[in-house]
Order: sequence, then C-alpha cells, then structure tokens
Amino acid sequence: MKKIELLLAAMMAGSTALFAQTPISFKVDLDQSAGKMSRDMWGVFFEDINMGADGGIYAELVKNRSFEFNEPWMGWKKLTKEPEGTFLITNNSKRKGNPRSLKIHNPKGVQLGVQNEGFRGMGIKKGEQYEFSLLFKEASSGMRIRVELLNEEDKVIGSSELTLASGSDWQSGASKFTALETVAKGKLNVWIEGAGDVEVDMISLFPMDTWKNRSKGLRKDMVQLLADMKPGFIRFPGGCIVEGRDLASRFQWKKTVGPIEERELIINRWNTEFKHRPAPDYFQTFGLGFYEYFLMAEDIGAKAVPILNCGMACQFNTAELVPMDELDTYVQDALDLIEFANGAVTTTWGKLRSDMGHPAPFNLEMLGVGNENWGPQYVERLAAFKKVLNEKHPEIAIIASSGTDPDGERFAYLDEQLREMKIDIIDEHYYRPPSWFLSSVSRYDDYDRNGPKVFAGEYASHTTRPNGPGRSTWEAALSEAAFLTGLERNADVVQMASYAPLFGHVDGWQWTPDLIWVDNLNAYGTPSYQVQKLYSTNTGTDIVPVKWNGAAVAGKDSLFASSVYDSITKELIIKFVNYNSKPVQVNFDINSKKKLKQNAMKTTLANGDLSISTSFEEPLKIQPKVEQVNYKGKKIADTFAPYSLTVIKLAVQ
Repeated sequence: MKKIELLLAAMMAGSTALFAQTPISFKVDLDQSAGKMSRDMWGVFFEDINMGADGGIYAELVKNRSFEFNEPWMGWKKLTKEPEGTFLITNNSKRKGNPRSLKIHNPKGVQLGVQNEGFRGMGIKKGEQYEFSLLFKEASSGMRIRVELLNEEDKVIGSSELTLASGSDWQSGASKFTALETVAKGKLNVWIEGAGDVEVDMISLFPMDTWKNRSKGLRKDMVQLLADMKPGFIRFPGGCIVEGRDLASRFQWKKTVGPIEERELIINRWNTEFKHRPAPDYFQTFGLGFYEYFLMAEDIGAKAVPILNCGMACQFNTAELVPMDELDTYVQDALDLIEFANGAVTTTWGKLRSDMGHPAPFNLEMLGVGNENWGPQYVERLAAFKKVLNEKHPEIAIIASSGTDPDGERFAYLDEQLREMKIDIIDEHYYRPPSWFLSSVSRYDDYDRNGPKVFAGEYASHTTRPNGPGRSTWEAALSEAAFLTGLERNADVVQMASYAPLFGHVDGWQWTPDLIWVDNLNAYGTPSYQVQKLYSTNTGTDIVPVKWNGAAVAGKDSLFASSVYDSITKELIIKFVNYNSKPVQVNFDINSKKKLKQNAMKTTLANGDLSISTSFEEPLKIQPKVEQVNYKGKKIADTFAPYSLTVIKLAVQ
C-alpha cells in the first residue's frame, strides 16, 4: 500500500510539473477596440505633506526666512550676546501678507550674528553656486552682511559679503558664492557688521542649479523624477490641506500668487495631525504657489488639475461649514482661478498671470471642487458650484469627491448623488492592503459606460511593514501593477489615475508609503514609482481586449493582463503581471489583419522577494530590465519571471 501511495504521489508531481510547462494562451484582438482611453490617463498627485514643498521640491534652504512662523525665531538662533533691544521683531500691518521683519539696532557696532538651521539641515553640494539674498531698508552707511555656510563640524565651506545701500524703502540685495564641500546638514551664519540700524526680511539661500535654472526655483532632481514619468496631469495642491483643519487654515490659492514677499504664510495642517510624527516647524510659505504649480505642469507636459475648497473644512477635524448664503466667495474663487489660468491679459487675473511672466494661457481643462468631502452638505455645496461653473464655463470639467473610501454607506450615497447630478468626473480614493488591490481588478468592469468618468485620484497599497521608507515594498508595487491592468482595461470609464502621496522626506515624513523618497541631497523612486512610470510611459489611445478562454485576464491563477494600441506611434502595448513565485509560459495570440514587426521591446520589473524596497544606499535595487526580443508571426511566446510586471511594445505596420 505504501509503494502505491508513493507511486501515485510521484505521478501527480510529474503531471503538475508538465502542466506548469504547458503554455497558457491569451487572445489579443488588436482590430477590435474595446473603447478609447485618454493619453493623459496616468498622472501624479502633489500635496505638501512629508515636507514635499518647503524643505522639499521648493529649493529654498532657509527655514522661516521672513520670521512669520508662530514663533518668530523658530529655525534661528543668536550667535552673539548683544544688549537688550538689539534684535526686535516688528509687525507692520500695512505690509500685505508679510508683516513681520527683523529690526537691528547696533549703535556701537558690536559683532552680531544669527544662524539658520534649515529644513532638517541644509543640503549643500561641492562646486555648486548658491545665492544669498534679503530685503532690507533704512541701513546705516557702511553696514555689511557677511554670510557663511557651515558643515556639520561648523567649518566654513563657503562665504560671501554684500554692502547694504542706504534708503528708506525696501530694496533687495544678493551675493553669490561657491560651496567647497558636500554636506547633508549644513547651516547658515549671517553676520551683521558695522554700526547703525537696519531692518531685514526674506533672508534666503537658494542653489543656482534649479529646475530649468529659474532663479529661486524648484529642486532639480525632484522635478526630473516627475518629468521622467511623462505624467498626463498633475493634481495639486492636495489633499487634505485643501480643506484645512478649519476654514481659516484652508488652502486659498489667491494668497499663493503675486510677489513672493507678499504671499501669506499659514501653518501646514500636517504640522500636528499625527501625534507620532509631530512637526511644529511645518508651515506653508507658498514660494511654491499656484503659478509655480501651473508652470511645473507645463514644463513636464502635464495638464494642471487644481482642487479647490468647497466651503467645508476637514470632516475628521472641525468639520466647519460655510453657510450656503456665504458660499459666493468660494464659488468666485473658482471663477477667478479659471480666469487666472485661461483669461486674456486684459482681465484682472489674466493680467496677474502675465505680470508674473506667462502672458499665454495655461489652458486649464478641469477643476476639482472639494477633497474627500461627503454627506448631503457636500452635495448641496457642490450643486451650487456646478450651477455657476456650467453656466459660465461649460468647457471646464468638474471633478467631485466620492469621500474617503471606495465602498460603504458614504460612498454609495455620493456615487448615487453625483451620477444623478451628472457630474463630469468622480474622484475615488483607496488606501488598502495588497489583497484588496489584487481582488479589485474587476472593480470597473460593470460601471456605466455612459455615466460620469472616474478619477482614481489617490491610491496606494499599504503593507503591514513598519512606517518609514521601507514600507514602500515590491509586494505593494506589484499588487498596484495588477490593479492598474483593471484600470487600463476599463480606461473608457477610468479617465485618470494617480498614486498618493508623491514625496516623503526621510527626516520629515508624516505618512507612508510614498512614491518618491528624498533627503537634503538625493531622491529616488520606490518600486511603486517604477510601476507608475512603466504605465505612464507606455500609454495608448485604444483599449485592446486580452482574453483567456473568453474572459478578461483578471486574477485567475494570479495572472493579470491589459493591452492598448497607440494610434499615434502605431504600437501594440501589452502589460502582464505574474503574481506567482514560479515563472509562467504564455502565448499572446494576436488576432489582426495588420502586419506586426518581429522586433519588440520587452521591459521587465521583477524580484523574487516581495518584501524588498529601495533605499538611498540601493536606489536601483529593483529597476526595469529592457531588452529587444524577436517574436514569430502573430504570436508572442515567452516565459515571464516570478513576481513580475512585463511591458511588451510591438510596432504595427
């Protein structure tokens, strides 16, 4: 009996191995478009969380440069002992948006100095030029400013001087110098020399090597990572900061445009939101404002997707509401934003855009009203926005919130209401474990093809790994890759999709996982970044059905597939996910009257260890492998690696 059992077990094992080696056949109907997809489908979502703006993509190195934080001296310390009254924080209410400044009274000419710590230190690179600048007025004759960059051991690694001209009105001064060392956590000393008085403000330090070499611009490496994705859109400025903890701290776009020295700083709502990661020095200076957002979108070829407050504060915090009879101001903000983006230079807001350096319109096409708001109070306010926007700007598509979750009572209510309202685009969010993404690939198969489009505005797969950079694992990324095949397969319904959050600073994060991690000197993409990039750089114009025994390849045997055709580049693009620990042999049988070139580009993102993540030490631990392959006739016969995402691009004649 024992010998028979062993023989049967051996036979079963042999048949299993044989089955595993038998290719699986998928049918690709290249000539049968299942619908159109937007070439702008894959985008990015930006929110000033995790020090994404100040201390991140906005390249300013001085923290609290205008002394407007709740504690005016936060980020600064005095280097010398001075008589009482030498340093005075003044508050001039006539100065729009920036009332505070530092007045220095030094009749005896004693040595005075202050030091700024930067945003968790200052990232300084050897050989690069830096520009120190400030505003000043009423400087006594002969007064000078001497600045020093310091490394972690307080050694001077760069210095410069400038003489302050006398005058009663505010004027600017600047000097440039080269850094002698690379340091991750540098500091800035500012020495005030000479006897007399002076009033200073906007004490600033920027690298000269910014994105597109714009003066006082954006951090080059961070924008480049976005540009490399070729995103179809950028959604900004959030996120929960749009709502604010209360309405007083909501994001108000009009306060983020115009001269930078007049923009009104506010506390960042992520300052104290998470008790385990307090950041009392986290503010929004709006050096990165709506103009800069629009400009960045234009730079990288992405559509701008701004989101505005709908008259509701965050419902998890104060849940403040603007009464309906006071909502006009909020609606007017939306109308004025459209004018700022698209209006002629003869209009009020179009002129401001032109004065800031961009006479041509930004060609805004869509606008979000509210972020993760819910309930009848949201529907009521959204309806008021929709009525006015449809009457005055029918060309602008309206994006509306479906709440915080992809299911449940709130979602069901909003989904029904927004569809009855005939809203243009419904914004759905899902932060869920990998199992949810794997099991939800067919989520949009049965959505109404004639109803509103869907914006997967915020999504990320959350593993049980501890918070921090290591939470951005290959397991999370591969589950997202599988889910995205479902979005692409239903791209006639899902018009847009973006991962969230975008950036995380290793010394200043509040939320994980994140798409891109940075420190003061470097930036790298996570496994999820590599997945998003493969999708966004391999988009198409038409959905091409991929079937397995007549059904979509949507999770059976942990296999997932989608396919698109790009009518512009004349290419068939197949995406395939093998979520198994073993390789799998697959035949893609292409049904088409068109001729296919035999040479194809095959890109594989794979790793047998689902728990791995990238890091500053190993930023390319998981990266795409690109190879040219030859396929015979109209059959793609190949073996796909364990735990892999593969993109095959084939020219069509």
